[in-house]
Amino acid sequence: MTTLSAGILLFLIMDPLGNIPFFLSLLKHVPPKRRRWVMIRELLIALGVLLGFLIGGQHILKLLQLKQESISIAGGIVLFLIGIRMVFPPPEGGIFGKAGEGEPFIVPMAIPGVAGPSAMAALLLLTNTSPGRTADWAIALLLAWLATSLILLSSTYLFRWLGESVLTALERVMGMLLIALSVQMFMGGVAAFLHMQV
Repeated sequence: MTTLSAGILLFLIMDPLGNIPFFLSLLKHVPPKRRRWVMIRELLIALGVLLGFLIGGQHILKLLQLKQESISIAGGIVLFLIGIRMVFPPPEGGIFGKAGEGEPFIVPMAIPGVAGPSAMAALLLLTNTSPGRTADWAIALLLAWLATSLILLSSTYLFRWLGESVLTALERVMGMLLIALSVQMFMGGVAAFLHMQV
């Protein structure tokens, strides 16, 4: 996997367009002057968590005695479920359920909004398949995070400009792409486990 394709994968997993209505609903009780600061804080926390998983991914796998095939299959399943929820959102609204009241802190904006289990699983998979390319994966993560941050920080304008129906359609297209990637990841894990080539 190239650095660019890894960045695109992480960007799709972070799903900034799908998170716009969810983030705006979380911030509706926050004073307008603090909204941008809260969003920047949550995005930086998410980046820190994801960088921690990227750097410590190999140690986590060794500690848990997990093999590459297991991570690939599990990552494919998690991505598939996230993609399904993007294409067919639950009736309570949003990928992560109902929004709470008050100023959000870490949960649910940073985790799992941006740094969700699927992004963590993808980083573990990347570091396990090519442990010598940590710098490439860090660049991919930073590019995906930067694109996600720009979109989410412009969420108010994008919501007014595009409208909820266009954002929903874009989210479902991203969900379809994520489902396709998850199936490929799952098949790759099964093929490696069975020692055959897809």
